[in-house]
Amino acid sequence: MLALFRTQQEQQEKLDRMLRAREEELRRLEADLEGHRQTLSEQADELHSRSERIEHLKLMVEKLRHMIFGTKSEKIVIRLEQLELELEEQETTQAEAEAVAERLAPSKEPKTRPQRKPLPEHLPRQVVTHLPSGDCCSDCGGQLRQFGEDISEQLEYIPESFRVIRYVRPKFSCTGCDRVVEAPAPSRPIERGLAGPGLLAHVIVSKFSDHLPLYRQSEIYARQGVEISRSTMAGWVGAASDLLSPLVDAIRKHVLAGHKLHADDTPMPVLSPGSGKTKTGRLWTYVRDDRPAGELTAPAVWFTYSQDRRGEHPRQHLNSFRGALQADAYAGFHHLYGDHIYEAACWAHARRKFHEIHVVHASPATTEALARIGALYAIEDEIRGKPADLRLSIRQARARPLLDELRRWMEKALRNLSAKSETAAAIRYALSRWRALTRYTEDGLLEIDNNAAERALRAVALGRKNFLFAGSDCGGERAAAMYSLIGSAKLNGLDPELYLRTVLARIADHPVSQIQQLLPWNLAASLQSPSSQAA
Repeated sequence: MLALFRTQQEQQEKLDRMLRAREEELRRLEADLEGHRQTLSEQADELHSRSERIEHLKLMVEKLRHMIFGTKSEKIVIRLEQLELELEEQETTQAEAEAVAERLAPSKEPKTRPQRKPLPEHLPRQVVTHLPSGDCCSDCGGQLRQFGEDISEQLEYIPESFRVIRYVRPKFSCTGCDRVVEAPAPSRPIERGLAGPGLLAHVIVSKFSDHLPLYRQSEIYARQGVEISRSTMAGWVGAASDLLSPLVDAIRKHVLAGHKLHADDTPMPVLSPGSGKTKTGRLWTYVRDDRPAGELTAPAVWFTYSQDRRGEHPRQHLNSFRGALQADAYAGFHHLYGDHIYEAACWAHARRKFHEIHVVHASPATTEALARIGALYAIEDEIRGKPADLRLSIRQARARPLLDELRRWMEKALRNLSAKSETAAAIRYALSRWRALTRYTEDGLLEIDNNAAERALRAVALGRKNFLFAGSDCGGERAAAMYSLIGSAKLNGLDPELYLRTVLARIADHPVSQIQQLLPWNLAASLQSPSSQAA
């Protein structure tokens, strides 16, 4: 019995050892399984992160492809064209400086000018005869008899054709006292200049609105049998720029006198002197346009140029402005906001971030965001042009509840999206600027977006695409001045060439103190009449 008991005890101990060994093996296996689970979890997180990164990169690639789709990327900035533009700008700047010097200190002796070719004989002539104001001698009252005449010619441009305007001033002598009587010579936009106001306006609009550099215009005119050198036209543009500068300053004062401004800026490549390379200047635009709020104040746009994008430039531009500034998220504007200037942000910028994602990778979130923002714009379409107080009441009643709902939806969507997703970034942009984005519902004069400034910059973008750069910093300043005149004319429904032709025909004899009379909105009624169009 004792032996059997010992045998059973040994077997029990053996079974206990086996059980403990199996328990230890089970614990080891469980530990290994937990390790594998942890590894798999980490690998899954890494895989998810990589997938998000891949999707992000795919989206960025598609966005970039979408942005450049259909455009032609060519490196055709030939050194010869660079030199042509640089020379053009230098000659224009010199002509402008000479015009300023002549205006401040007129020289008694006419300047020596290069001998120019006579005007082509094949061009049609229009004879304009200027007779003395009276038919008798102003000294003694004697009868006048003609004994000769002075003839001068001016090259004029009538749309799609050239013609020469021949000014004839018959000379009369008094039969009683031999006094010579003659009508005074008609004034010219450019003193002793060959170009008439129509040709000057055409050259300026072709350069700054149609984006044809002067050397290309010279080639076009040569095909019509009229040889006008680039340097001659550069002199015209420089002198005209000086002549028109009081008008540009009047536009600036009008724009900054408003209570709401649309502001934006765009790069402007500028030739760096002597290097053949370009540096990046900046063109700023400030638009005053209260017509969407039912205001009758004339719209206008003022452009100005700077050599860089430092925030000190808008601070200097707007040092006299008081009111709302509608602009994008450029940090250089932020230091302006305070007691005198307050920010109104742009829903078009916020919407564009969702739209860019939606075009290449539509999702329920982007679809919902675009639909909700679209509902806000639908309200604006209904009230455009209505009085400011009516716009305010409708926005408070209809737009404000939609904005509150939109914010709640964005905050909820943000919690469900990956922090690294493009859609989340678009939502964060809107939420971070919510106060400025919703300010338009507190003032009927404000707009929902900054599209007025963006429209003003489209012409600049086209010019940048055509000739790629300005010839100098002075050329950038001159371009800003001409863009101001051309853009303001367009905002007032005028053909810019007709407007400039009218102004250039008058401004040389026009008192500077009455320059307001030549602003686009003060000439709009006469220039839109059938008689003026025919002229």
